[in-house]
Amino acid sequence: MKLYAISDLHIDHKINYQALRTLPAFSEDWLIIAGDTCTTAEHLGTALSYLTQRFAQVLWVPGNHDLWSGVAGITKQGEEKYHQLVSVCRDFGVLTPEDPYPLWQGDGGEHILAPLFTLYDYSFRPPNVSLDSAVAWAAETGVVCTDEYYLKPTPYSSRQAWCQARCEYSEQRLRQIPSNIPMVLINHYPLRQELVRLTKIPRFSIWCGTQRTDDWHRRFNVSVVVTGHLHIRATDYREGVRFEEVSLGYPRNWNQSKGIQAYLRQILPAPKIPADETGPFWHF
Repeated sequence: MKLYAISDLHIDHKINYQALRTLPAFSEDWLIIAGDTCTTAEHLGTALSYLTQRFAQVLWVPGNHDLWSGVAGITKQGEEKYHQLVSVCRDFGVLTPEDPYPLWQGDGGEHILAPLFTLYDYSFRPPNVSLDSAVAWAAETGVVCTDEYYLKPTPYSSRQAWCQARCEYSEQRLRQIPSNIPMVLINHYPLRQELVRLTKIPRFSIWCGTQRTDDWHRRFNVSVVVTGHLHIRATDYREGVRFEEVSLGYPRNWNQSKGIQAYLRQILPAPKIPADETGPFWHF
């Protein structure tokens, strides 16, 4: 019984959707979906209908694309859209950041699996760039995330305010977990700024997370952190904690001849890679 993870399936792209349909069954194993599955609730239901037939249990967290509105006829915004997606997950028995954290008792030993939704607050920026000028700073290099048009924070006043509320909610729940049980933290966005390595579009970092989560791997008994969003697959070790970026990505980001199965990352039991912090270990 193994725990696998993948993110950024982006089944709005026909190639990704068709590849998902060829995924073989892992009938005894669990799967983490770490965000950016699709943009509509209907497509999410389609993806989950396949994946819940192939895995014993599925866990889901939202990415930014999942939360978009104003495209593809989507009218629900912000929290309303998010809770619509949570409802779809529950229809299929898929666990979300709003459900009790499950106890993993398979290979790799007992772990609490903690799906999170933290969003971002533009704090992944240089110290000399103010919050008010962050988007303009990124735009100087021709980089503006589509979220600025399609990710609405309703009913919050801003994405930063929504991020703050989500981090406070998540921290409160994590503090309630017994400290003797190791955790797997699951989030779409990277939890540490230093792990956002975007050499071609470095200023996109402001849409990649929040400094509020920078020390969560130390504050809590964390064994593994699973994230996506970057479309740059890698394994890192920091202070004995394994950080896994598990994106599939757009069709240009992966080799279709391998199939999606090749991009499932084994989370538990841990792979036999020495945790000497000499990474990253890139995955192609």
